[in-house]
Amino acid sequence: MSALQDKSKIWYLENLDIFREMPLPMMEYVEKHTQMCLLNKGEYIYFNGDDSKQVYFVKMGRIKISDFSTEGKEIIKCILSSGEFFGGEHIMQGETKRSDFAQVMDNQTMLCKMPADEFKDLMQENIDLALRVNKIVGFRLKKMERRLVSLIFKDSRTRIVEFLQELAEERGEKVGYETVVRNFKLTHKDIANLTATSRQTVTTILNDLRNKNLIYFDRKRILFRDLDKLA
Repeated sequence: MSALQDKSKIWYLENLDIFREMPLPMMEYVEKHTQMCLLNKGEYIYFNGDDSKQVYFVKMGRIKISDFSTEGKEIIKCILSSGEFFGGEHIMQGETKRSDFAQVMDNQTMLCKMPADEFKDLMQENIDLALRVNKIVGFRLKKMERRLVSLIFKDSRTRIVEFLQELAEERGEKVGYETVVRNFKLTHKDIANLTATSRQTVTTILNDLRNKNLIYFDRKRILFRDLDKLA
C-alpha cells in the first residue's frame, strides 16, 4: 500500500493517458468519483455476463481481456498496460452486460475504477475526453478486425509474425538498424492465445526466427534484427 500513500490519487489520474492535460475541475470530479485498488496476478476484475457498471484505468501492471472459444480455449483479445483504460467499450456500444472477462497479469497491479454512469456523464460534458475515448476504442476495433481477417485467411506462422511486427511498431524502440521491445513479459502461451495458435507452434516459430538471426529474445526483451526481413 506504500505506493498509494506516497502519491495522491489525482497525481495518478493526471498521469493516465486518457486524462493527461485535462482541466483541473474535471480532474477533481474524476478524483471524487474514482476508487483505487491493488490486485495481484490471477485475480479477476469481471466475468462474461457481469453487469457493465464500472470503467477501469490501469496505473501500474497489465490486464488481459479474454474470452473462451466454443472448444473452451482462451482467446486473448488484448493486453493493456499502464496508462490505458478498459470496460468502457461496452457502455459506448449500449451493452449492459460484459461479453468477455478481465484478469490481472502481474502482482501489485494498480487500478482506478469509476462508475460507468459517471464516466458517461463526464464524456458528455467534455468533448476532448469523448474524442480521446472514441479514438482509442476505434483503434482497438480496427486491431480486432485485422486479427479476425488474419484468423480466417492466414496460417499460424503468418499470424505469429504479424503479431511480432505489430508489437515492434507499437512498443519498439529503435537502436540503430534494430528494434528492441523492453520488459517483454509475454509467455509463449500468451502469444498463442493472442494469435489462436498453440504454445508448441509459437515456440517452434520463435526458435526458427532466432536461428535465422531475425530476432533475439530472453525473459526481459525481444530484439528485432531487421523488421523488413522479418516481413
